[in-house]
Amino acid sequence: MIIIEPHIHMYSRTTDDYQAMYAAGIRACVEPSLWLGELRRYAGSFWDYFRVVLNYETVRARRFGIDHYAALAVSPKECDDAKLVDEVLAGMGEYYDHERCVAVGEIGYNLITPNEELAFEKHLAIAKARNLPAIIHSPHTNKRKGVQRIIEVLRANGMDSPQSIIDHNTEDTIELSHATNCYCGMTVYPYSKLSPQRVSAMIRQYGSERIIVNGSADWGISSPVALATTAEFMKKDGHGPEAIQRLVFDNAMKFYSQTPRWKPDFNIQPQDPKEFQR
Repeated sequence: MIIIEPHIHMYSRTTDDYQAMYAAGIRACVEPSLWLGELRRYAGSFWDYFRVVLNYETVRARRFGIDHYAALAVSPKECDDAKLVDEVLAGMGEYYDHERCVAVGEIGYNLITPNEELAFEKHLAIAKARNLPAIIHSPHTNKRKGVQRIIEVLRANGMDSPQSIIDHNTEDTIELSHATNCYCGMTVYPYSKLSPQRVSAMIRQYGSERIIVNGSADWGISSPVALATTAEFMKKDGHGPEAIQRLVFDNAMKFYSQTPRWKPDFNIQPQDPKEFQR
């Protein structure tokens, strides 16, 4: 089975993780922009980071047989500095024009503040103007309130559509997201998000249409092969091959195919490590 990992933060992972992903069947991935652990103070810090995920991570992933793409944005955790957000976005043209940029994201809410909402709407305007999909982060706390507000903002901005994915749903929010025209994201991540068992139960209740499962796999306790693990659990839990195929490949393929830049090569062969150059 070929797997697309639609949301994973490889900037925070080691090369061993790429090897594990390839062994698990993952052949393409998308890396949304990430908060780096500290608030960035300068627009140039964002732009240099975008260069890394667009250029170097593509090269690094390819060495291990994986086709890497990126989504770009100012993380919701860093959107309370409205002046800095405006400065970053004003210089984003060359990065959003990059052949490896296939979406705007992650955008949305962290603490559901007015400045976060301003930044959310500005990012949505960019996605709409550039006809790029939007990856929307639902907050870790007050998640239901956050998803309700996300839906209101999407509808007000004409983005309640399959061009958007409302991500990191739990049992508390999935019925809200599922009632929209958007894709619905589920993240397999121990402790703070979902287990394969919870994903399986939610899919049994809501079906597999317009649902995309991801592993996120950032700085915390997480797994770069969470999607493969979930697929294996769902098979044992009685889900058919068609549903599993939608969750690990078909739905992500449809979502990212909304931009012509998404042309994943599933036949990249891992290189001999002796050939790597720094």
